[in-house]
Amino acid sequence: MTVSGKTFVITGAATGIGLATARLAATRGANVVLSDIAIDEGEHAAASIRERGGQAAFVRCDVTSPEDVSALMSTAADTFGGIDVLHNNAGVHESMVSDKFSFESMPVEVFDKVMAVNVRGAFLCSQLALPYLKASTRGPNIVNAGSTASFAGYPFGLAYGTSKGAIAMFTRNLAVSLAPHGIRVNCYAPASVDTNMVRDVSASIGAHMAGKDAPSNPNAAQLGAHLVRRIGHPDDVAELVCFLASDAASFVDGVVWLIDGGVMAWRDTVETLGMQ
Repeated sequence: MTVSGKTFVITGAATGIGLATARLAATRGANVVLSDIAIDEGEHAAASIRERGGQAAFVRCDVTSPEDVSALMSTAADTFGGIDVLHNNAGVHESMVSDKFSFESMPVEVFDKVMAVNVRGAFLCSQLALPYLKASTRGPNIVNAGSTASFAGYPFGLAYGTSKGAIAMFTRNLAVSLAPHGIRVNCYAPASVDTNMVRDVSASIGAHMAGKDAPSNPNAAQLGAHLVRRIGHPDDVAELVCFLASDAASFVDGVVWLIDGGVMAWRDTVETLGMQ
């Protein structure tokens, strides 16, 4: 499962799964370029990796901006001599954009924002990384961030779920498009993972559904569907990303890989929705 010598570009890498992947890849000998719109957190994250002996750089990037994405890819290639792995991790949920995130109340601008970050961003990053990936001789590949929402609907997640369903098909179609260039494309699909994003989204939805302050443990509802009786950790997903990016996965292509604690192995009940 070695990724030693590979250069990773990771979007949304200041915290959560992106940061965990950067740290793990760096400990295994990869060069990592972290990108995010959160400059202070991103620079601190890259510095912390360097302090541990890893090779890391930070580039501020809004994945909805072609100019930002182009600069990210060229800077990464200039810094480490190329790009071998693109981890399209940046994402947003509608509850992070607006307090009007039910289908009935959602402004079209909120829907557009979620699609712009989650889908258009992955498209832009993949397209603008392509010349560098085509030049790579170290098993070039792309790893996209999906979700269990790529497979099933959830309350108050219409825009997010739609975007993650799109990412699943984007992964498959991109794998077909890039196969002639020897570039693999895969996707991971987690359930609830203990990240700032999941905590914030859970709290927002909990408060919205209850009509009052969210419970102190907003992950409790998600945990109810996990056959593995815990919330996922970013390191769990980072392990999978590094596997998919490694030469050990050289025969894995076009896959949407669940890492969900068993959530999709069974059916929950409508009581989750407050229905009788």
